[in-house]
Order: sequence, then structure tokens, then C-alpha cells
Amino acid sequence: MSAEEERRLARVALTWLAEPGTRAVHHLVERHGPVETLDLLLDGGSPAGWLHTTVAARSAAGDARAVAAEALERADRLGARLVTPDDDEWPAQVASLAALRLPDVSRRVDGETAPPLCFWVRGSWPLGEALDRSVAVVGARAATGYGQHVATELGYGLAERDWTVVSGGAFGIDAAAHRGALTAGGLTVAVLACGLDRPYPMGNAALFDRIAETGLLVSEWPPGAEPLRPRFLIRNRVIAAGTRGTVVVEASARSGATQTARRAIHSNRVAMVVPGPVTSAMSVGAHEFLREHSKARLVTGVAHVLEEVGRIGADLAPLARGPQRATDALDDEARSLLEALPRRGAMGVDRLSARAGVDLRTALRKLSLLEELSMVVRRDDGYALAPPAKPKRAAAETPAST
Repeated sequence: MSAEEERRLARVALTWLAEPGTRAVHHLVERHGPVETLDLLLDGGSPAGWLHTTVAARSAAGDARAVAAEALERADRLGARLVTPDDDEWPAQVASLAALRLPDVSRRVDGETAPPLCFWVRGSWPLGEALDRSVAVVGARAATGYGQHVATELGYGLAERDWTVVSGGAFGIDAAAHRGALTAGGLTVAVLACGLDRPYPMGNAALFDRIAETGLLVSEWPPGAEPLRPRFLIRNRVIAAGTRGTVVVEASARSGATQTARRAIHSNRVAMVVPGPVTSAMSVGAHEFLREHSKARLVTGVAHVLEEVGRIGADLAPLARGPQRATDALDDEARSLLEALPRRGAMGVDRLSARAGVDLRTALRKLSLLEELSMVVRRDDGYALAPPAKPKRAAAETPAST
């Protein structure tokens, strides 16, 4: 076995011995490399505490190197590949997880947020290239029709503009975002919390196959790994740090989606929230996140998202405006005269100028302008509002000559 193969095998074995994101393991690998770190842990040299206990328990269940070798063979049969930091396609941005520190941590899963040791990838796109211009769209599994519509539109619009749509492959918002990107013929990435051969939920198996054909399935866990509950939060740090921003579309009071957005903010990424009906339970978590995090941005569509994650000064969202009216271009005096005219009948210039608070000379000049714009008409007894224009009728077709 070459030195490179030994390093790759060691990274897989380390991920099996301790869950991804374990800071002590990451620090040891940074200091000694994966092979020496694996030897150290297997010899009982891991730091005292829960990690030492975990390594001992996993080692009692099997030989770490043998398990890693089997995982590599299984991945090869699956058509998946292992990607490590030594590979050209490694997404460099996940290195920022080394500095991620969540405040008020009470659970181990919120403190163990170190960068990945390796990824398992199914799909032909280079992983780093796929994540280079990417946005995460996440949200509730029990999504409402409103939420699914918004997520589909976001997925479609982002993919249409050559942005990769990243999500977790779950029911509800995740699946809607993936499908929106696929419908647009764009690139989408599903980051899973289990082995690539055990996609969860199984009800989305057909969706995962479609994603693998044109995009990527990604996981930190080797083939065969089960989707245990803590692994979803571990996975979420990769979604947050691997993309330029995270959009939350619907989230209940206790939601993994807001945990992803929280990790995004503390990874110096953009966290965005789509507002929902205040009467919906699926909006509570999203709205509370906006209230609690001043850095979170409210977005209502693709244009807003691109303004947050796109090029500075180039991807600005258009200002929200109502329909343009003919009166929008009028100055204050002309608008005042127009408002002072009665809805019916005419009014003399002297009375009209007094009612509008405009001097007589200015009134005559502005009324001439309004007349040219077909907004008023001049009569013998003064000025009146112009009648509304009648809709034009389609010209009758000329009968064909015989």
C-alpha cells in the first residue's frame, strides 16, 4: 500500500472511530497526520474522557483499518469515491469550520464542529467546483404548500442563474429546493447524514438517484452508516460552511434548519430567512431566528438572495415598486392642481389656483402642461379632468376577397 493510500485509509478509519467534527481528532491530524493519529488512538493514546471511551468501544466492535478497507470497496461497487483534503476537488471553504465556535453550547454536538476529514461523493461533478457558487435552501420537513412553492421557486431561480442549490435531501423544503433546481436543468447537491447506499428518507430514493445523475450526493459517513439523529446536526455544519449562504424557508420552533442558519452566521456566511404567515406553526422558528440574530437577512425571492451572496454592486435586487402611474412624473404644483380639480364638472382658474395653493401664473403654466399630457381639458367655464381613455377595440378582420 502506498503512503497516499495509507493516509486515505486512515482518514476513513478515524471517521469511523469518532464522529465527524470531533475537534480533538482534527487537532491531532493537523499536528501528526492521519496515519500517526490513527495509531495513537488505537494504542489508547486519545485524550481522556468521552473520546477515549468512544474509541475503545468502536475498537471492540472491529478493526478500524479493516472496516475502512471494506468501506472503500463498498463505495467502489456503489460508484462513489472518497475525497480528502489532498485531492484537487476538495472544497477549501470548509476549513473555516476550524474557527467555528457556537455560543451557549450545552450539547456535545454543538461543540464538535471541526472540519471534515473526508467526504464520500457520488456523481461526476468535482465537489469543490460544485460548491464554489452555491446557496443552501433548507427548512421544515412538514412544509406547507406555501413553503414548498417558495422553495421550488428559489431552487429553480438559483439554478437558472448557474448557482448550485445545496440541501439535505429531506422531505418538504429540502426536496422542493432540489426538484426546483433539477427542473431548471441546474446543479444540486444533497448532503446526507448517513451512508450513500442508505439514503434517508427512503421515500426520496428516486430523487437521490436523479441528483446523483446530474449533481452530487455527499456524506461524511461511510457506506452502510445509519441516519442517527445527532448526525443531522453534524451534517448541517457542512451545509452552512460549504455554501456562500443559507436560506431558511419555514421552520418550526424546534428546527434543524435554524441550527444550520446559526452555524452559517458563526461561520461568517450569510443567513437568510423567508418570512411566512404569522398564523403558521411552520413560521415560528424562522421568525424567531430573524428576531434573535441581527445579522440575519429577510429575503423574499431569488433577487434578494443573489444580492446577499453575489458580487458586490453587481447582483443588486431591484427596488420593490408599485405600478407606474402617469402622475408619478409630475411636480408638486402640477399634482396639487390635478388633485384640486373636482371629480365632475369644471372649475375656473382663479378658484382652482386658490384651492391648490398655487399662484395664478404658475397655475396657468402647469394647467397647460397637464392639458398637453391629456390629463385635463379646457372648457368655457374653466378646466376639468380629462375623461378616462376608452379601451381600444381590435380592428375587424377584412373579409378575404373572392
